[in-house]
Amino acid sequence: MSEPTGAARRRGPFKVGDQVQLTDPKGRHYTFTLEAGKNFHTHKGSFPHDELIGAPEGSVVRTTGNVAYLALRPLLPDYVLSMPRGAAVVYPKDAGQILAFADIFPGARVVEAGVGSGSLSSFLLRAIGDHGMLHSYERRADFAEIAQQNVERYFGGPHPAWQLTVGDLQDNLSDSEVDRVILDMLAPWECLDVVSKALVPGGIVCCYVATTTQLARTVESLREIGCFNEPTAWESMIRNWHIEGLAVRPDHRMIGHTGFLLTARRLADGVEPPMRRRRPAKGAYGEDYAGPNADGGTPR
Repeated sequence: MSEPTGAARRRGPFKVGDQVQLTDPKGRHYTFTLEAGKNFHTHKGSFPHDELIGAPEGSVVRTTGNVAYLALRPLLPDYVLSMPRGAAVVYPKDAGQILAFADIFPGARVVEAGVGSGSLSSFLLRAIGDHGMLHSYERRADFAEIAQQNVERYFGGPHPAWQLTVGDLQDNLSDSEVDRVILDMLAPWECLDVVSKALVPGGIVCCYVATTTQLARTVESLREIGCFNEPTAWESMIRNWHIEGLAVRPDHRMIGHTGFLLTARRLADGVEPPMRRRRPAKGAYGEDYAGPNADGGTPR
């Protein structure tokens, strides 16, 4: 049985072509690709790549300046934060939430709109495996090219489950019987009609948006389209901790707001969602509220 795409690059001694992440004594990271006969240079000296080729992961190398560096393969979260960018990347904390709450499973048929630099595509491909399907749509050709290079660099070549199309999702979506749809774009509400036709009953749409205005517009549009259950929205934040002897405290910096996540599930054809029982805050739907598409703009 053959190994899944990219698995051989994640284990064993370092080989030519492997990505290596060096960590210096101050915790700073340096990522490069191993090439026979080349040298790695820093302001603290250099060392030959050949010193790492054939060495086990977790080795320590010393530069000519006698500075020790720990050598490991970069994890996918490390890789996506250091790879070349066209657009902003989906942060690992959000990618992990998407994989969990959009229930991305091995063999899933997934559509993604808004590829950016290929960060989320890499996470999705690793989750669905070689026998799944990821069809990614990106409206900008330059972003698509950068994303393709980043994904292929991580997996060591083209991934058999990936198809990349340059163009708008709402104009080009031809997939059917899709299990999951991930929308990372400026106006996801514009795609909900075609998405609803592509998703299987019980399928999940997951939207990643940056602002409260986008979030409100998307939620109201999902309610208005009428074939999804009540949407769930949230954001996640990460706070690391400093642990040094008796000094155990939160770090002074944290990864705060990066975006809002929103999920909803496709209902069976012809089924109306049950009437919601809720008590909106006074004024939430005032006399001047005209729905999500009022004036063709954002919610009031």
